[in-house]
Amino acid sequence: MRKIYIFFLLLPFSIWSACDKSNDPSRVVIAGGSITEIVYFLEYEDKLVGIDVTSNFPEETSEIPSIGYVRALSTEGILSLKPSLILGEEDMGPPLVINQLKLTGMDLKIINEDRSAQGILEKIECVSKILGITTQERLNKIKNLTRDINLLQSIAKKNEDKDIRIMLILNMQGTSPIVAGQNTSGDGFIKMVGGKNVASNFEGWKPISSESIIAYDPHFIIITERGMSSFSDIESLSNTTALKFTNAAQLGKIYSEDGMAMLGFGVRTIKTALNFAEIFSK
Repeated sequence: MRKIYIFFLLLPFSIWSACDKSNDPSRVVIAGGSITEIVYFLEYEDKLVGIDVTSNFPEETSEIPSIGYVRALSTEGILSLKPSLILGEEDMGPPLVINQLKLTGMDLKIINEDRSAQGILEKIECVSKILGITTQERLNKIKNLTRDINLLQSIAKKNEDKDIRIMLILNMQGTSPIVAGQNTSGDGFIKMVGGKNVASNFEGWKPISSESIIAYDPHFIIITERGMSSFSDIESLSNTTALKFTNAAQLGKIYSEDGMAMLGFGVRTIKTALNFAEIFSK
């Protein structure tokens, strides 16, 4: 019993010590769209043998076998692809599958998630170390991304002084928007661009009432493209919901964006955040 106890005690440490170089990154399975984006950014995609359904960028990912949804994976499905390395995001699961994969001796590395520009850079550097990528060309790509991050942080710093109130909508529940509260990827994105989250009075993603929308009265609203799927355009979204009473709607400051590009916290999130930071700074 003592040996079993020690194994499970040490299991979290072995997972979170995730940036050590893999002994064999020749057959890679990924559970998490941001990591897949990073692997393509590092030009290592020819080693991918399986990805989860959130890994839908770039388009070429559609040709790679799927292991299912990142939070609902199966041990058998993953092992059937004969991976030599599994890379996962923090929400990879369920926990039983993670423990089963570790028991097989599989090289499983779960990458730490810090929802910030610096966190994305650290994630890229971590994946680079795991894959053993040290070529100058790829290091230069990281350097170029760092320049974008520095510009983003400079603009975001100026935005912080302007009290820019932002609402970020994940989806619509009828006419009620499901909005990013604290400790969400949406909240992290708002902070990246130097804005203030109007829904900081609660945690998680929650539907809010018309009264709350009016009380929040954001200067800007961002909605995911999935959230826009029930509406023909931004005008239709505004006119059929309480959003029409906000400053954002009345001044034409509602924007739609790809959800993973914003909230995935992969490479694309830097460019997307920079674009919005510049919009909000005007």
